[in-house]
Amino acid sequence: MSRQTALIVILIFILGTAAWSQTVRIKDIATVEGVRANQLIGYGLVVGLEGSGDSQQTKFTTTTLANLLDSYGISVPADKLKVKNAASVMVTATLPPFARPGTTIDVAVSSMGDARTLQGGTLLQTPLRAANGEVYAVAQGQVSIGGFSAARGGSSVAKNHSTAGRIPGGALVEKETKTNIAAQDSINILLNSNDFTTASRAAQAINEKLNGDYCSAKDANSVIVSIPREYQGNVVGLIAEVELAELVTDASAKLIVNERTGTVIIGGAARISPCAVSHGSLVVEIATQSDVSQPNPMASGQTTTTQNTVMTVTEQTGHAVELSGGASIDELVRALNALKVTPRDLIAILQAIKEAGALQGQLEVI
Repeated sequence: MSRQTALIVILIFILGTAAWSQTVRIKDIATVEGVRANQLIGYGLVVGLEGSGDSQQTKFTTTTLANLLDSYGISVPADKLKVKNAASVMVTATLPPFARPGTTIDVAVSSMGDARTLQGGTLLQTPLRAANGEVYAVAQGQVSIGGFSAARGGSSVAKNHSTAGRIPGGALVEKETKTNIAAQDSINILLNSNDFTTASRAAQAINEKLNGDYCSAKDANSVIVSIPREYQGNVVGLIAEVELAELVTDASAKLIVNERTGTVIIGGAARISPCAVSHGSLVVEIATQSDVSQPNPMASGQTTTTQNTVMTVTEQTGHAVELSGGASIDELVRALNALKVTPRDLIAILQAIKEAGALQGQLEVI
């Protein structure tokens, strides 16, 4: 990786309530237990591919086509069929909660064999099943791939991924899933991100919204809301009120790095303890000193102690960057970026700091 590779740094400041004081709604950070989507899958055929379908070596396509013709009373041996205009595909979809029979959902179509492209193809009627084996929807329609692929005389050109596509509204829901939240005496709110502080604040915000003590945090992920008497028989109204409750979320300091793309995502609360790191031609030194502020003998006031952190990054070429104040990951990354450190070197330095126990936060490599 070149030294000139640009370092992508996304800074997310989570400096306590002072810097992360924006309120959010419950509906933006949580869901109601039992209100969930279901995955559907099915095997089908796409036809009308103008010679870009599966080859004769794709035996399951010829067998499927022979079985399809046989269901219409046309008996043709599988080895006699030419399937270049057809392709075997897997069809997937997500059945949303409360979907009723007759509503439509989008489906994704993906080639299973060696078809060159699904451009211009039509998906034949395909039952979509859930994990329990029951059919909940049936898909059919024109496949849209959002690109193209063409070949002639040994040359080819393609744009986007042409062996997978979508059919907007391509499946009809035939059966609904059972979601009965009205018969419960309480509802369970599930946070999208586990955090004890956020769960406690959510319970407090819901109680304030409902003007009573109806809610409590069960753990870092769930908040239980007892249904008040005035909302008996109107659980939907209760959920609507709960979703509008506002709070200030909290999160632990986290540092996420991706060496493949050079992306570093930093939680501003992540700090560095005093340490020194030498990486190749780079030397990183971090030190903290305490300063005492004492008032005049005759003046009123209290003696206070402040922490001043000085961070120096040097390179054998003579470049140096000095930072004073609180040593944060943000400041370290900026200092290294000023020296045009590659993402790989930066990630290695951060990992070494974490192993030394000097990184006050979580390090996650993706």
